[in-house]
Amino acid sequence: MRPNLNINNKKKIINDPVYGFISLPKDIIFDLIEHPFYQRLRRIKQLGMSHLVYPGALHTRFHHALGATHLMTKAIQALRYKGIPITEEEETAVLIAILLHDIGHGPFSHTLEHDIVSGVSHEEISLLFMRRLSIEFDGKLDLAIQIFEDKYKKSFLHQLVSSQLDMDRMDYLNRDSFYTGVSEGVIGSDRIIAMLDVVDNQLVVEQKGVYSIEKFLVARRLMYWQVYMHKTVVSSEVMLTFILKRAKYLTQSGTELFASPAFKMFLAQEPSLSDFQDNADLLHQFALLDDFDIMGAVKVWQFSEDKVLSLLATQLINRKLFKIEIATQRFSDKRIQYELDLVQKNFNLSEEEAQFFVHTDALRNNAYNEKKENINLLMKDGSVKDVSQAADNLNIHALSEPVEKYFLCYPSHFVT
Repeated sequence: MRPNLNINNKKKIINDPVYGFISLPKDIIFDLIEHPFYQRLRRIKQLGMSHLVYPGALHTRFHHALGATHLMTKAIQALRYKGIPITEEEETAVLIAILLHDIGHGPFSHTLEHDIVSGVSHEEISLLFMRRLSIEFDGKLDLAIQIFEDKYKKSFLHQLVSSQLDMDRMDYLNRDSFYTGVSEGVIGSDRIIAMLDVVDNQLVVEQKGVYSIEKFLVARRLMYWQVYMHKTVVSSEVMLTFILKRAKYLTQSGTELFASPAFKMFLAQEPSLSDFQDNADLLHQFALLDDFDIMGAVKVWQFSEDKVLSLLATQLINRKLFKIEIATQRFSDKRIQYELDLVQKNFNLSEEEAQFFVHTDALRNNAYNEKKENINLLMKDGSVKDVSQAADNLNIHALSEPVEKYFLCYPSHFVT
């Protein structure tokens, strides 16, 4: 006789390529993962356009949020082992908070964050999603929302979700380095988590974990230059944002463009945070957007009657990316105008149209910000010091200094 299997068992095990087998410890975590709002993250790349440089970088926000949730379970275990009181309700809430911390990301993650919806951050949209889900789940996300907003009495729980040493950063460094093959991003997350403690309601790291923290900060600095702000990644992201800006301009000028219904709505409108709060359908429409809406439209826009949109879309689809130069000083107006003139001449465009093909901006890399919420070390004598003050070498001091570079990108492939 077959055993009576529990077909409603929600304690699933997932084979994660970074951490191996990970489990879903709470039924509500399984239920939230099953929700369409969360399933949408399967269709949003973690690293935007980075796959054009690192072909393996095709992992998604879905992967990342699961990994961060796994690390959170280990952090809770480590803190409880040291006698830090964390109730079952608080554990569930902080797991929900980290699971849903990125649920508000739009297509291609950070690449289009300020272009699909201007002036509304993904954190703000995440909060809107969490509030909507809490209504659907009869208030079971209310404590998670308090932790997410840092309004709960135990501040260290929020720090585990969002700080300069949170489970979010620990997972994305490990995961992004794994999928890109950039080994410099690998960090000792297990050791860092084992070194966590709480003093005066604030998250700290035991003094003997200082070298793991240093490696964490070095890895973050290197990953920014080698992956997140790799010059070819920057070039492709500029092209995608210009495509979207041109499509918005055309749509709002009365031109009918191919797009999915949800995408068409955001091309035609510029909703604010208050619009999202006042109009429940806006969030539902946003939840229908993912990478496929964008790239499906871009493929069709190659054949647009608008020359600017057609050129940009065709070059991106065929990976004919803008040439990009990096410098320590800002590019002169004369140099920028030279590239604009060249674009006008070679593409036979107006001065206004040429603006969509030449762009300059700054790249800022700050691995550790001493002026923000600090990473604190618990010294052997019981005192607490900022990691940059407690380190016995100059590396962390150097990493706290922001590095700024400038870039100029323009077409390197011209039609004949």
